[in-house]
Amino acid sequence: MRRLLVAFCLLFASAWSAPSFAQSRAQLGPLCTTDTTPADQQIDACNKIIALKVFKGGQLATVYFWRAVGWNKKGDYAKVIADATEAIRLEPSQAVYNLRGSAYFDKGEYDIAIADFDDALKLGPPSGIIFHNRGNAYQGKKEYAKAIADFDAAIKADPKSAFSYQNRGNCKKALGELDGALADINQAIRLDPSLSQPLVHRTTIWRAKGEFDRAIADGTEAIRLAKDKPPVNIMTPPNSVLISAYTFRGLAYEAKGDYAHAEEDYKGALGVTASDAGSKSNQATAKVRLSLLSDTTVPTPRDAPTSTAQQTTAPSGQQQASTAPSPLPAPAGRGKRMALIIGNGAYAHVKALPNPPNDARAVAKSLRDIGFTVSEGIDLDRATMQKMTRDFLRDAARAQVAVVYYAGHGVQIDGRNYLIPIDVELKAGANMTEAMIDTDTIMAGLDDQVRTNILIFDACRNNPMAPQVAAAGANRGIEGASGLAAPASLGAGATLGAGTLIAFATAPGQVALDGEGANSPFSSALSRHIGTPGLEVQQMLTRVRAEVVSSTKNKQVPWSNSSLLGEVYLAEK
Repeated sequence: MRRLLVAFCLLFASAWSAPSFAQSRAQLGPLCTTDTTPADQQIDACNKIIALKVFKGGQLATVYFWRAVGWNKKGDYAKVIADATEAIRLEPSQAVYNLRGSAYFDKGEYDIAIADFDDALKLGPPSGIIFHNRGNAYQGKKEYAKAIADFDAAIKADPKSAFSYQNRGNCKKALGELDGALADINQAIRLDPSLSQPLVHRTTIWRAKGEFDRAIADGTEAIRLAKDKPPVNIMTPPNSVLISAYTFRGLAYEAKGDYAHAEEDYKGALGVTASDAGSKSNQATAKVRLSLLSDTTVPTPRDAPTSTAQQTTAPSGQQQASTAPSPLPAPAGRGKRMALIIGNGAYAHVKALPNPPNDARAVAKSLRDIGFTVSEGIDLDRATMQKMTRDFLRDAARAQVAVVYYAGHGVQIDGRNYLIPIDVELKAGANMTEAMIDTDTIMAGLDDQVRTNILIFDACRNNPMAPQVAAAGANRGIEGASGLAAPASLGAGATLGAGTLIAFATAPGQVALDGEGANSPFSSALSRHIGTPGLEVQQMLTRVRAEVVSSTKNKQVPWSNSSLLGEVYLAEK
């Protein structure tokens, strides 16, 4: 879908022309050196040739290259890289660097992939194929200007390259240029109507435009083509087209309000094997969306309330969000802006925090004042916090901007971040993570190419959580650490990134301060600046960071990681 090999394979045919190898070539060569040979047969034939121990130099490099091609068909990218590396050692070539770079790309290691494509371009004449593949890697890094420049070069070299038009269109779509993206995707479809991949990507464009029926129609045709005529390009990861088609059509069904068909599509995405990072990320999204739609506590869909989530007072005096079952939301128009705000402080079994409820109320008010629909929860137990989070993720399927803010205790366990409900009790031998809220699940539920996501965590305040995690998990090999971890979902292979910004009150691994006043230093600054008209969100966080550093005398430095693709204003100019 994203990578090209095309005629590069033919470059290796001459390596088999020597008469001394004629017999071996006749018996094993065609199976090893043909891109249409089934993967297992190809690998077996190449193994037998290598076992002869009569090939050297370029001829042996050819065998390793083709065995790498076989591994690529199976999606075993570690073995692709190993065989391609041996081929490069024996005789470097454009084709081998291109293959290894593509394997690194599918592992989500974009910088290494770009280095391989650079080396490939140095070894031979300019190649549209390599420009295309390097463009994909830049696209993976979200360096869209560089990606578009490479796709321009690829199209100049081959004006009939449907994939280069498709991927250039994807970059334009990521930058919000939907009309330009649609023009490029349409050209890709005109050049080769038999391809399923461009239809998959046009599905997301129609959905971004709010044309759900067109999105569903394109997704349906993409699935038909992917099943009837699976991609034959050996550089296309197995099942990647089918997984993305099911996932994106499911999102379109969900946005339309057809939850039964959305659920079927998410099951379809999860029913096939994923090998590459992009497919695994799509499946993570499908898994969370399916979980949200399959919740048996959810009654028949009806219109969702547009007001702030109702609050009830618990017998203990703690405020909690209502536990009444929420309906699946009805479809909403584009442009809807939503926020989930949670502040937990009244912990029963660990140190209580006085400020998170105040912080949550202040941030919630600031967002309501600038037009956000806010779901607000104060001092939530596990069941209520899980329900409120799931309700928000369901409704966010129709939002154009989604903000999540959490104040309270948080902890990292084995490198993953968890938010702590007020009733969690850490005991040795207990399955602690099931009692907490996994931030990776929140991010997977929000992962969408057509929405801007802002996630803000004022968590892991000065508290004894880390030692208790270490003590409770000592017998289970769980590693707890101070502060929160930089989210793994922002690493290799993530698709978070139509526009996602994640902000922590302090740097990863560090502890945030609860503050001596009514609010934490971070949330105090955030609530003051978040509603400033005409202030771009990253500039807003810069002001927050400067204020926090000053007020804490350099003890706390807020941290953020952004894949936003343009200027985002929470409060209009």
